Amino acid sequence: MTPMSNRGASLKGLLLVVLLVSNLLLTKEGVTSLPICPNESGTCQVPLGELFERAVRLSHYIHFLSSEMFNEFDERYTQGRDFITKAVNGCHTSSLTTPEDKEQTQQIHHGDLLNLVVGVLRSWNDPLIHLASEVQRMKEAPKTILWKATEIEEQNKRLQEGMEKIIGRIHSGETGNEVYSQWEDLPSLQLDDEDSRLFAFYKLMHCLRRDSHKIDNYLKVLRCRLIHDSNC
Repeated sequence: MTPMSNRGASLKGLLLVVLLVSNLLLTKEGVTSLPICPNESGTCQVPLGELFERAVRLSHYIHFLSSEMFNEFDERYTQGRDFITKAVNGCHTSSLTTPEDKEQTQQIHHGDLLNLVVGVLRSWNDPLIHLASEVQRMKEAPKTILWKATEIEEQNKRLQEGMEKIIGRIHSGETGNEVYSQWEDLPSLQLDDEDSRLFAFYKLMHCLRRDSHKIDNYLKVLRCRLIHDSNC
């Protein structure tokens, strides 16, 4: 085998290893085996840097699941329906002022950004509970969508609890002053009209994917700023 072919084989082998590790990190076992703060006594001995690493890993997992769930729902139920134009700017969290890009995010004080993350997470508590329950009532709903909805609900709570631990660590025991947005669209998920009901599901999953992506980005900025002194 020539040196060039040896190099190609090595690169292929490295790529396979990277893909394998990435897939393992995105499995339920790979994430839930590392709770953000495992001590149930109320104290947390995990270093702040590790708390952030676990929070970022969990937020990325939630965004991965929400994207997969949205794509699966979109492909199965909404083909031929022009839902996206109506769903834009229709999220219940639109009342919260959130930065739209990294430059805007960098301009927000870390305390306000931490509270914003928790506020967005809290805003999803009720809709995620009802999303998981109402999906079960959908006609021929795939078990994969139901599993993802249930898993996201559980992991959203874990991430919220972890963020409250982080805020308490940074602000010496304080829990923050986060503001969250109420969700009032449950009746839309229970409509008899199929198109209207499917649109309600579509909008909710679209907004979840959008917000989980924002949280993932905000946490990466916070980790860089607070743990790595903005040297990222």
